[in-house]
Amino acid sequence: MGDSFHEQLIEDSRFLRADRRLDTELVDKVILQLNRIYPQILTDKEATKFRDLDVPTSVRLGELLAHLQEKGEEACREFYRALHLHVEDVYFSLPTRLRLKNSVDPFTISAPPTKQQYPLNDRGPLFFLSCFSVAVGVALLYYYGEARVTAGSRALSMASIGLGRRAREVLIWYTEEPVRK
Repeated sequence: MGDSFHEQLIEDSRFLRADRRLDTELVDKVILQLNRIYPQILTDKEATKFRDLDVPTSVRLGELLAHLQEKGEEACREFYRALHLHVEDVYFSLPTRLRLKNSVDPFTISAPPTKQQYPLNDRGPLFFLSCFSVAVGVALLYYYGEARVTAGSRALSMASIGLGRRAREVLIWYTEEPVRK
């Protein structure tokens, strides 16, 4: 797990040369990234050599990887950074990345990862039905207005028996107010 980037690049080189997702355009992007941002790793002359379209892409990529391994740890790390930036799907499918992802380090991970939870889904269907019923009740009271509610005010008063004290007071107050007018 404590592999250096140089060791990881040695291990990943075979996979990178065989991967068909690394076409000419993507290899050129990685080369240009290394050349423009880190000219000490890949000079203009070296970048021109590795971007020669007369040489097959797999050969150019193999030569680039060998060159970066000769340059050392910093060059290998910057190659991985450029690969992650431009070709993310290849980066995450590298053998060393898969090994690091699948290994469990007891010092860095305290608990196994849990699946993502949605906070409203853990209450169950009864919670949803009760919220929906309250919303429908409020909507009925609002849309039908006071004139139609007064006829059924006794029924609403009886319905308030199962409610809490404050809800009962509001419902009874609402049904009795039109009677006072």
